[in-house]
Amino acid sequence: MLTGELVRLRALEPSDAEPLYRWVNDWEVGQWMNSSHPRSLDQIRKRCEDRKLNTYEHVVLGIEKIADGKLLGVVDLRDAEPEQGRAEVDIYIGDRDHWDGGYGTEALRLMCRYGFVMMRLHLIALWVVAENERARHVYRKLGFVEDGRHRECFRGQDGKYHDMYLMSLLEGELK
Repeated sequence: MLTGELVRLRALEPSDAEPLYRWVNDWEVGQWMNSSHPRSLDQIRKRCEDRKLNTYEHVVLGIEKIADGKLLGVVDLRDAEPEQGRAEVDIYIGDRDHWDGGYGTEALRLMCRYGFVMMRLHLIALWVVAENERARHVYRKLGFVEDGRHRECFRGQDGKYHDMYLMSLLEGELK
């Protein structure tokens, strides 16, 4: 497990299905994420039970609050390429009561450190919707820089198209 002061990153368990189900059905949590068709609690449970093992190419971890062991969100490094030394990161705090408390910042810092040290990555990238200022603030705080803008490439749950920024962080730039 990867442990900070506020959170610990750990493998997801089948028992995590209920909070995941709540979050995928919460419009405010998912407004800036790629949406999927509605899923039942049983479908989410099955997905948790059948989850593939974490590998170099795709590491998915739950964000657990140290103080009480509560699952707060999910972070993953995906599409890792050892030949290129790069991967993409995704993160969300699904428990809205814990937004703006530093949990996501610490979780992302832990995951990036894991990517750079344990996976020997050189670059970690992410995509973020231009209007998601809360997330962009966290990414900049950790050292991510905006590399480019992709126009109207994300269709939000509001039915409108939004621009997205490509941001990246190089080994040695993590704050």
